[in-house]
Amino acid sequence: MLKRSEVKKEETWDLSSLFETELLFEEAISNVLTEANKIANLHKGNIQNAQQVVDVLTAYEKLHEQLVLIGAYSSLALSVDQTNEEAQMRSAKVGQKYSKISAQLSFITSELLRLDKTVLTDAKNLAPQFNHYINQLIRKKPYQLHPEAEKALAAFGSTFEAPYELYNTTKLVDLKFDDFEVDGKSYPLSYNLFEGDWELESDTEIRRTAFKAFSRKLRDYQHTTAKTYDIHLKIEKTNADMRGYDSIFDALLFEQEVDRTLYNRQIDLITTELAPHMRRYAKLLQKVHGLEKMTFADLKISLDPTYEPTISIEESRGYMMDGLSIMGKDYTAMLERAFDERWIDFAQNQGKSTGAFCSSPYGVHPYILINWTSRMNEVFVLAHELGHAGHFYLAHQEQNIFNSRPSLYFIEAPSTMNEMLMANYLLANSEDPRFKRWVISTIIARTYYHNFVTHLLEAAYQRKVYEIIDDGGSVNATILSNLKRDVLENFWGDSVEITEGAELTWMRQPHYYMGLYPYTYSAGLTIATQVSGRILNEGQSAVQDWTNVLKAGGTKSPVELAKMAGVDITTDQPLQETIAFIGSLIDQLEQLTQEIENA
Repeated sequence: MLKRSEVKKEETWDLSSLFETELLFEEAISNVLTEANKIANLHKGNIQNAQQVVDVLTAYEKLHEQLVLIGAYSSLALSVDQTNEEAQMRSAKVGQKYSKISAQLSFITSELLRLDKTVLTDAKNLAPQFNHYINQLIRKKPYQLHPEAEKALAAFGSTFEAPYELYNTTKLVDLKFDDFEVDGKSYPLSYNLFEGDWELESDTEIRRTAFKAFSRKLRDYQHTTAKTYDIHLKIEKTNADMRGYDSIFDALLFEQEVDRTLYNRQIDLITTELAPHMRRYAKLLQKVHGLEKMTFADLKISLDPTYEPTISIEESRGYMMDGLSIMGKDYTAMLERAFDERWIDFAQNQGKSTGAFCSSPYGVHPYILINWTSRMNEVFVLAHELGHAGHFYLAHQEQNIFNSRPSLYFIEAPSTMNEMLMANYLLANSEDPRFKRWVISTIIARTYYHNFVTHLLEAAYQRKVYEIIDDGGSVNATILSNLKRDVLENFWGDSVEITEGAELTWMRQPHYYMGLYPYTYSAGLTIATQVSGRILNEGQSAVQDWTNVLKAGGTKSPVELAKMAGVDITTDQPLQETIAFIGSLIDQLEQLTQEIENA
């Protein structure tokens, strides 16, 4: 694995759009500290009428925009190399400054919520751009603490983030994998190599040996990782109790603007109704690969590994332009910029965050991190992250910083939508049974398996963890591993052997430090599946509806956003239709496999 200094510049992102030099970054930190002092001196104790509400929010909006850029620069620089001590210290410094500013400005929320609602209503009439912010503030009123308590909690901001930082340090800095050996040949191993290559390896002996070696090293760090997670959970539980929420679930779902009905439906329906379809898929993999038994280590393999093509970064650009062109000229212009202006970090290097993500700081363009393996399925990964980028690219053009970000429940709909659009494009442009089987199997293995199985089973496991915490309990490595194993065994039944090490997958997912996040992948893909069907059948009218949804940002609730796109997520129907659609894809895989074998 290369060091960051050894990778090609053209495969890295360009952070100069945030700050061209370190000196400008330092000046920005100094400026926000000064501006925070000005806001406190000018407005603290002086928010009494509608105009004063507008004045303080206007000042805070400008400050918030600068804070976002500073935070993005710090976190993105660290994400590509967690071993970089300069980046570590920069991130720590920003966290400390943020905590200071948050404590200093906590009075804004407290003083606004002490005002009569008529004053807040007058402020909304005076400055409609703050409608959403004020409405969200009013929602929080029942859970607001005394101003001094809020100030104290804000001051602990960076401390409360410590478990997530410790998790990443353990995972990406301290945890080092030894090479593993198969038939006298040595193979390198790292987090990114395992998740990007060895987990997908077609050679059964290499794949299973890599899984054992990977799991063996994870086990060495299980107790530290479990204690880190337990601390994070206790922080969330304490916050929920202090603020008077009925449960930790209600506290975490509050920001998502959905209730436990939508949350539980997503988990319960999928774990029961999708399981039979996915067990069929596992059996198909076992049959095609001639495996004596199907194990957990075999679930990510390709249905036709000898066919899966490789793809260059430049070739991926062509696929993005063609596959997503249905979204219109403005959208494709954004895609062009993403490649031309180096919005995307493709390189694999030591210390880089695993997986892929998109960060969209307000005021500049989005940034995408990906660990490029040259496998064709990266087309779907890149399309997914560009879905996030396109979402915020449009939302930021239409909305202010307070209005641009939707609920977490909806956040994965635009990303998974792009995966569906890419799949539709690929299928429409080929009649080759083998290629069509590859595309459909990739939709199952990448799009639906990743979002409807991997993340959903994480959500089912996570719900069990939070139930323990909500009852006043604690968790350790043994409890977490047992919970994870139970979830996996219940879903896969006797179709897949849950081999030793599978229970440790709870150690691999950073989403557990982001509240109730994992279930939102399937929620987003449910919406995306329905809307992509509309686009296939209705064309540009459905595309325009979807574009309007993206532009709406966070100005509407998830239920309202889905309704704009023609989907009613308050009922079981969209989810059941999506599960049935997955079943139909597996039907097609079985038919195409038989056709190919009989040819």
